[in-house]
Amino acid sequence: MPSIRADIVLSSNSVFTGIEEEPKKATIAIKGNRIVAIGSEKEIEQFIGIETKRYDFEDELIMAGFNDFHIHLSMGSLFQHYADLSYATSEHEAVEILKNFVEENDKSQWILGFSWYHVFWLSSELPHRSSLDRVFPDQPVCLLNSDLHAAWLNSKALEVLGINRDTQDPPFGKIIKDENGEPTGVLDETAVGLAKTAFNIPLEKRTNIFQGFLEKAAKYGVTSVSDILYLPGYDMGYLDTYEKFENDGKLSVRIDIISALNGKLDNVKKLREKYNSGKIRFSGLKQFLDGIPATYTAYFVDPYYDDPTTNGDTLIPPEVVKRWVTEADKEGFRIRLHACGDGAIRLGLDCYEAAQYSNGTRNSRHTIEHVETVTPNDLDRFSKLGVLPSMQPEHIALFKTFAENTYPSRLGPERAPYWPIKTLMNRGATIAFGSDFPVVSLNPMYGLYRAVTRVHSDGEPEGGWFPEEKISLAEALRAYTLGGAYGNFREDELGTLEVGKLADIVVLNNNLFKINAEEILNTKVKLTIVDGEVVHEQNVSGKRIPV
Repeated sequence: MPSIRADIVLSSNSVFTGIEEEPKKATIAIKGNRIVAIGSEKEIEQFIGIETKRYDFEDELIMAGFNDFHIHLSMGSLFQHYADLSYATSEHEAVEILKNFVEENDKSQWILGFSWYHVFWLSSELPHRSSLDRVFPDQPVCLLNSDLHAAWLNSKALEVLGINRDTQDPPFGKIIKDENGEPTGVLDETAVGLAKTAFNIPLEKRTNIFQGFLEKAAKYGVTSVSDILYLPGYDMGYLDTYEKFENDGKLSVRIDIISALNGKLDNVKKLREKYNSGKIRFSGLKQFLDGIPATYTAYFVDPYYDDPTTNGDTLIPPEVVKRWVTEADKEGFRIRLHACGDGAIRLGLDCYEAAQYSNGTRNSRHTIEHVETVTPNDLDRFSKLGVLPSMQPEHIALFKTFAENTYPSRLGPERAPYWPIKTLMNRGATIAFGSDFPVVSLNPMYGLYRAVTRVHSDGEPEGGWFPEEKISLAEALRAYTLGGAYGNFREDELGTLEVGKLADIVVLNNNLFKINAEEILNTKVKLTIVDGEVVHEQNVSGKRIPV
């Protein structure tokens, strides 16, 4: 008879440990922040004491907590509290949405808004400061687009920031100017960093915003995240707020932070030393190799199908990135490189190969982010070099309907398949799933649905877009749990339900293995446990079993 008495015991006919391919009937005992036993109800009885909280979920699915391997936490949290321009179909409509929002909500010095995207507008043309000036002549406005690679400012904002016709473009960025040399109000790539002071939010508001994120994460069963602080031209993360929540015992999600790869290592060495707790850890460095296909900024080996005059381009000269990667790798840093185009992906793999050649092979778990298209010759290089594809399945359906999807026209048939998830798995690569929140929703159900169906929100194309790249539900769940844990060197603690591992566990109101794929989208989280503490409960009180 063990002396251990569990704090929480969970039972279900459907427990997906992440080790087997199917759920099984099991009972889980939790003591403190660890799983202390998994077995039959009879085997777990000995762990039950007077104070033990017992839950029976019948056929509802118990699984490891979701580990979102790619989010922008602080920026995404701001998105939820300021004007949402994602519904605009034109520049004029975006201004009207912002005007209405400000009249009802915003009283701060800077007017902020998010998620405009000219690619989805009827005109597909970049906006201009003048349309904002007509409504907001005296208050600075800064609006980030949906992929976080561009900002739209009014004249007052340009004035406050000191940006004018004489301001030089920062390295790897561009201040868009008109034919007369005057700034149009759009900052591209690293030039967005010139507006970073717009996001100096007061501590009290930051605290409320971060609390909102924690509630959202718990609601969706997201127990760990990789927070990509680095955006083009600047780091965006309120680390002091994260620390305060941890010190106060209120941090209900694990955060692995990723800073900028820029050839400067002194500051990130300090971050690596400072952040190494169970809840907040420094995880590595990130840089952008290219942009995105929709704006012809992703870098390809061959020209775009609908514009043979361009291959796109790298954001930073290849020799510079290769040097940065090699130097950082020598100092033991893990590196993550944004690469959408097959040319950028090849460059990223070349960088990692060069680092291995110079520094020797180690268990670095370097990563390529997004991995939307890969040349056949580069597919095997991921597993050969030990590089992780970090993929966001919801990006497959970033366009609401398949008819709106620009990839077939931009890239043509020769680069297919796009998002080769199954192919990379079959070639031995370890894949980690994430959302890229706030570019898409934090809700993992969208990514799971997309990975197993490969259809857009209109259900097209029938049978899935490149159906041979569909993966099983078990594979998708592991990529969204164990994949991220492995990517952050925490597979011994997280990602599966096993004795001795940390008690980061979620319960879903549906058994995903027994429902139609379409029902995944409507599945909710009933219970979320992080570090042995219940941080979210939804309609479970009736299932609690008194001792």
